[in-house]
Formats: sequence, structure tokens, C-alpha cells
Amino acid sequence: MNNILPNEVQKYLDKFSFNKWNFYSTKNQKYKTVVVIPAISEFENIKLLVNSFSQNDGTYFNETLILFVVNNLKSSSEEIKIDNKSSINYLKQLSKKNDNKVNPKLNIDLIDASSPNFELDEKIGGVGLARKIGMDLALNLFNYESASNNILICLDADCAVMPNYLTTIRNYFNKNSISAGYVNFLHSTIDNFENENAIINYEIFLRYYVLGLKYANSHYAYHSIGSTMICDSISYVKVQGMNKRKAAEDFYFMEKLSKITKIIKIDGTAVLPSSRGSWRVPFGTGQRVNRFLDNIQNEYLLYSPKSFSILKEWIIVFYSTTILSAEEYLDKASCINNSLFKFLVNNNFQTNWNKIIANSSNPNQVQKQKHLWFDGFKTLKLIHFLRDTEIPTINMFDALDELFAKMDLPNQYRTHNNEIPTIEIQKKYLNKLREIA
Repeated sequence: MNNILPNEVQKYLDKFSFNKWNFYSTKNQKYKTVVVIPAISEFENIKLLVNSFSQNDGTYFNETLILFVVNNLKSSSEEIKIDNKSSINYLKQLSKKNDNKVNPKLNIDLIDASSPNFELDEKIGGVGLARKIGMDLALNLFNYESASNNILICLDADCAVMPNYLTTIRNYFNKNSISAGYVNFLHSTIDNFENENAIINYEIFLRYYVLGLKYANSHYAYHSIGSTMICDSISYVKVQGMNKRKAAEDFYFMEKLSKITKIIKIDGTAVLPSSRGSWRVPFGTGQRVNRFLDNIQNEYLLYSPKSFSILKEWIIVFYSTTILSAEEYLDKASCINNSLFKFLVNNNFQTNWNKIIANSSNPNQVQKQKHLWFDGFKTLKLIHFLRDTEIPTINMFDALDELFAKMDLPNQYRTHNNEIPTIEIQKKYLNKLREIA
């Protein structure tokens, strides 16, 4: 590839990228959007996803590449490798415009991280590394001469996309000054009865947490779901790219982005993730569905809204432009809630805060350091600490009713407090959450 890259991009690639993998089809064309899709044992789902892309509005097809990273470990089962080989052969065919029987206007390419000598490393191989390989290589294909943003879109192979997916995302970035965001997601609730219950339960859990953060006015009130993440190439390089985690790569990537830019929700379109159980990652959608179906524990529980009220009070105190001493912050925290005080002490707040003050030359730097220290991960740790020490989880629908009331949101779904309402009422809760979180 003869594309001359901006200096900061080249420096990033020299320092952080791998040289082991490359595109199957080296094209001279430059793109403005690259959709990166890790895939392991997803042959049938890849066909469904490609078909959903083929039904998209073609406005931006010419400047968009759909890039699959077909991957496995050397130790992966023969069944996985055979399935991946089918995916590779299928995608190789689609990458040739004349052989693309689905939609020859689509630009499709693949990175083979599956065949012998190209498998992912046994120690670090997983979804994070697969995403990183695709996103790093995509930097070589962007049109840096154009003034508009070059966009990296993350997706998963077991998803479908709405017909306006590409156009909505591209238009949003073209018309708004944003650097990172995510699109809405709608898990399919049309499956067998058990899967329907499981996925409704899990999506309520995801959206309730974000709604609780919104109520608390948290900087981190956004979804961290791998198949919905989007950023421009500049931001990607600034945060030193995707991490190599085998799970939760999406959470940590979005958190890095949130520390340099605002995370924006892009409405008007959606990703349609699978509601299946899965072995692919140790936690997340697939494992939560498995756990629900195995009836391991009561899944109809949520963090108490009281925890988000404590978080809300702490955010008011800590993020105020008034700069206090460590002792003053701890004193105020103890007045809010004793478990909050213990959490800060356990996390060495006083030592860390004194370092922040010592190393900051002006109030703006202090404010920035506040967000860097009390970040999305510490926010989640605080909610977990409150749950484990003082404020246990409560019935899912009691929690929803209480949080809705705190936020003055209309709620006419339950006529009386059943332990678990009917699936029809659960769907009403979910649909409301989809509107507001």
C-alpha cells in the first residue's frame, strides 16, 4: 500500500500494531468508513450480516469497507477451524466484485487470523486482539486528504444491521462535531420462550445501569457494547488503539475514549445483536443468557436505586469546580454515606488526591484529573461495593419502579407488585428503557 500516512498514525502503527496479518485483497481505493468485524465460527451468521448490509442505502457504499477478521487459536477445535475456513472462502469470493452475488456494490475484505501460521496467540488471543488487528490495519486504508472524519465502526458477526445503518452513522459524523459514540442496540426477542425471557432480562439489566448513571449525572452514562462502538481515526490513535483483552475489551476501550472526548449516542438506527447463548467470551451477553437458562441464580435482581442516589451526591461534591483537600472530600463523603467513605479510603483516595494536587498546575488540570481518577471502572466498583457492604440488590421491577419515580418518569406498567410480572409487562419496561437509556 502506497498510502502516505499522517505522522501520528505512522508512529502509532510502528509502536503498537502487529506485522503478522494483512488484508486478503490489497486495494488501491481509500475509504472514509471501515466496519471491523471479528468472527470465530460464524459462517452462517456472516451470511446473514452481509445480507443485512446489502439492504442498506447505498449512498456511502463506495467509501465504506466491511472488514472481517476471521480468527481462532491454534488450540481451537477442528470444528471451529472448518467453520472459519468456510467463512474465509465465502468472504474471499465476496471481496471480488464480479463474484459478489449478494451486492457487488459492497466493498468486502477479510483478514485471515485463522489459517496455519496466522492463528491468534494462545495467551492473548480473543475478541480484543481480533478487533485490534482489524482496526489497526484499517488505519492504512483511510483517505486522510479529505477534511471529514475517518470512522472506525465496531460490529460483531452474530448481528444484523438496520437498512439505514451506514447512512445514519456517516451522516451523523458529517453533520456533527463528534469523535466517538455508539448506536442503539435491539436484541431480538423473537426466539424460543426461554431465550426470550433471558435476553429481555439481560437487556433490562444493561439499560437500567446506564439509566442509573444518567440519573446520577455520571460522565460514564453510555453503553459499552462491542457491536455498537464507533470512533474516528484521530481518537483511536490518541487512546493508543484497541486493547487485547479477551473480554470486556469494549468497556475499557470506551472508557479510554471517554477520557479524551464526549461519547455520543447516535439515534435513528440500530444494531440487532443475537440473543443466543455463547462460549466465545467468559462474560457478556452469551454467558448471561447461558446462566439464565441454567437457572444458576436469581437473575431478576438489580442494583438498588439508593446506590445511584449516593453516587449522585458524591458526583455533585467531587466534580464541583471548588477544589477541596483530601480530608475535606473524605469528610463530605462520610456525611453522604459511610460505605462511600470506606470505598474511597480502600482505594487510597487521600494519597492519590494529594498527588493530583501536587502535579496539577491549574484548576483545569485538577478537573481533568478528577475524571481520570474517578472513572467508569471506579464508578462500577463503587456500585458493587455498596451492593456488597450495605445496599443489596433488589427485585428488578421494584428497582425500575423506584428509579422511574426518582426521575419523574411515567410508569403505569404494574397494577400491583408481583414478584415477576408477565413477559408482556416486562417488554413494556424494556421498550421504555430503550427510549431513555
